[in-house]
Amino acid sequence: MDLVQIKQRFGIIGDNPELNRSLEIARQVASTDLSVLITGESGVGKEVIPQIIHQNSPRKHGIYIAVNCGAIPEGTIDSELFGHEKGSFTGAMETRKGYFEEADGGTLFLDEVAELPLSTQVRLLRVLQTGEFLKVGSSKVQKTDVRVIAATNINLMNAISIGRFREDLFYRLNTVPIKVPPLRERKEDIHLLFKKFALDFADRYMMPAIRLNSDAVELLESYRWPGNVRQLKSVAEQISVLEHDRQITAEVLRRYLPVDGPDKLPVRAADANANAEYMSDRDIIFKILFQLRKDVDELKSQMEGNEPASHTSQQSLVPSLLINPEDVRDVATFSIQDVNADLIKKALEKHSGKRKAAAEELGISERTLYRKIKELGIE
Repeated sequence: MDLVQIKQRFGIIGDNPELNRSLEIARQVASTDLSVLITGESGVGKEVIPQIIHQNSPRKHGIYIAVNCGAIPEGTIDSELFGHEKGSFTGAMETRKGYFEEADGGTLFLDEVAELPLSTQVRLLRVLQTGEFLKVGSSKVQKTDVRVIAATNINLMNAISIGRFREDLFYRLNTVPIKVPPLRERKEDIHLLFKKFALDFADRYMMPAIRLNSDAVELLESYRWPGNVRQLKSVAEQISVLEHDRQITAEVLRRYLPVDGPDKLPVRAADANANAEYMSDRDIIFKILFQLRKDVDELKSQMEGNEPASHTSQQSLVPSLLINPEDVRDVATFSIQDVNADLIKKALEKHSGKRKAAAEELGISERTLYRKIKELGIE
């Protein structure tokens, strides 16, 4: 099956070089039994790659099972994957086969593989290396012949560095890596996809298909689509159902996009600064408080001795935003909310309301700044 046939069979729209490369790798590796790791942001359509591999492999007549590892509770994940014996835990009323046993001779797709607990990762590594596993509550080793394909939307190297994912398992899964590009890197495909979705919804809801004017197409292609193809499809459906006028302008389209959309970077669990963003509300604020107290003390001492401010003080982050010799307040009276609001207001004033520049000076992400502005009710 060539690339054109694959696209037709699996409903893939577009001719982006990176997308074509991903599909070509999937086609080439299908005839082997190598493990494949698919990476890409949420909503890019990673789930179609294992289907392509399975349907073009010698296992195509075997069973194909897709498992969302993030949707299974941690306490039952081992039982789901490897099965259990009767009475092995409360509620185990009978012996049950797991996915590795059910998929013997076929393909098992492990989506969101990074969500697996570390104990389950050890079991998975063993079955990948030897084809052997143990049911929960059993001491009898069983064999299975399963092709494993995994997918994740997070950066596994970061997960390894913080101890959330086993490095040996990563290298075992990552025999053949396939990266599915985000929609913002497939600008030439965005309008094609939108038209396809519009036609599909017109057929489903028995109404004329919506069409975009030139300004709307320009907006569509310049938007960053943090939710990727999934978000694009959702927007096409909303407009198809809610708009009476079938000719869609940029003004109408903008109503269905987040207000901070076109210049907003997509949210990815894989970002290297994900932990920093998580910590920003607490650790960064305390860091700022500490720096602020230090700078106020230094400034007070300079004022008492009539000494000029040091170069270091002039260049530090907080003094450039907050400290005014005519208005020195005791840092101890600040609440976290006060510091948040004051810092953000000063940063925004300094940069004439430009949020990106203000976020950079505050040392936080633009996404965190948007959230804090909303939480604190800053005009």
